[in-house]
Amino acid sequence: MQAYRTSAKLKLGLIAAAVVIAVASLAWTNRLADRLAQQDAEAVRLWVRGIEYQAHARVFNPYITELSTLDSLVAVGRLPAADTAGLRAALAWAEGMPPSEELDFVFNEIVEPARFSVPAIITDSLHTVVVGARNVRVDSSGSEADVRARLLAHARAFDRVNPPIRFEYLDGAVQFVHYGESRMSRMIRFFPYIQLLFVSLFVLVGYLSFSYVRRSEQSLLWVGMAKEAAHQLGTPLSSMIGWIELLRLQREGDEQVEGVADELEQDVARLRRVADRFEKIGTAPVLVPRELAPVVGRVADYMRRRIPQQGRTVGLEVFVPAGLWVWLNAELFEWVIENLLKNALDAIEGDGHISVHARPAGASVRIEVRDTGKGIDRRVQRMIFRPGFSTKKRGWGLGLSLARRIVQEYHGGRLELVESRPGAGTTFAITLRAAEETGGDGVEARRHARTRVST
Repeated sequence: MQAYRTSAKLKLGLIAAAVVIAVASLAWTNRLADRLAQQDAEAVRLWVRGIEYQAHARVFNPYITELSTLDSLVAVGRLPAADTAGLRAALAWAEGMPPSEELDFVFNEIVEPARFSVPAIITDSLHTVVVGARNVRVDSSGSEADVRARLLAHARAFDRVNPPIRFEYLDGAVQFVHYGESRMSRMIRFFPYIQLLFVSLFVLVGYLSFSYVRRSEQSLLWVGMAKEAAHQLGTPLSSMIGWIELLRLQREGDEQVEGVADELEQDVARLRRVADRFEKIGTAPVLVPRELAPVVGRVADYMRRRIPQQGRTVGLEVFVPAGLWVWLNAELFEWVIENLLKNALDAIEGDGHISVHARPAGASVRIEVRDTGKGIDRRVQRMIFRPGFSTKKRGWGLGLSLARRIVQEYHGGRLELVESRPGAGTTFAITLRAAEETGGDGVEARRHARTRVST
């Protein structure tokens, strides 16, 4: 039990570490995406400033006449004094004008090529007229109004991501640049989710594979132990039969000894059936249609004779109606019922009650084993069917594991814990495939249909 608790804590620790790593990865990647988005925004602002700069740089030259005069005077080699003030003003204005190389650079390197991958749309001040667009893919089929409507829809979507940038164009006309996220920024932002998805799938496949290998190894281990136990039981059982016969010969006629010898023979026969069950573990058993009541009744009769009688009263009732037929291997299924009844008996610390109920459920038959024992702690309920897990100090943790294996793998049914509350008891349910009646066990079935013994 301690090993399973340690395993559970280890798994929780690994899951917590994985969550922390995933959150840190997402946070770091989002930070990188935010930085890239800031760089994209700066690139868009630079593009807008370039457009605005070029628009304001292209103004009318108010000194065109003076500059022409200056050009002619320079050509003839004389400058009249009357024109000196105007010529100086023209020269000052010309010196303050941006060089044509700068305007060409702004237009050719910033405005025209728009060297960024951010989708951007330019609209008028009312956001109703599209002036231009960059890096925006829209369906160009249809009328011009349709294309404009699509671009305006993109512009509104961009505004939900980034606020539009206002600038002034020619003659002070106000325009806005609406821009979104670049493709690279979106890829960086969504890449960790895709990465975590693939890593999770890889981890899940690996976990399932290793779990399958581990369960297979455990199954082979338990099967080997069961077969070895059957082999080891064979020799002492044969010797016990001989000793029983010797006891009868030596005390022939003694009724008490005969009674003890009969009980010993029944126990030896029981042990031989247990050895046979162990021997059949790991091999596919033969399933035949059997009536359920006689099978359950035999196990109940056996358990009643072995209920402790010192200082407590334990009732065992069987409610299995006649006529319920199922596909089963009687020897293995008796082991399942016996195991559940033993667990129920161990769970009852004082007076208590155990009952077995069966009823048809569509194409199946449902058997419930209920007790009024101490119940199972909710924290360990999901582990009770694991091999090696036991809440008993001397328990091996094999009973419920083998019982589920017999029911689910060999009979194609189900064994599950239906309900268990501390101090209120436990209910297990078995579901088996129903079979058609073939005759044979009717009289014995009716005899075992409803029996009760209190000790």
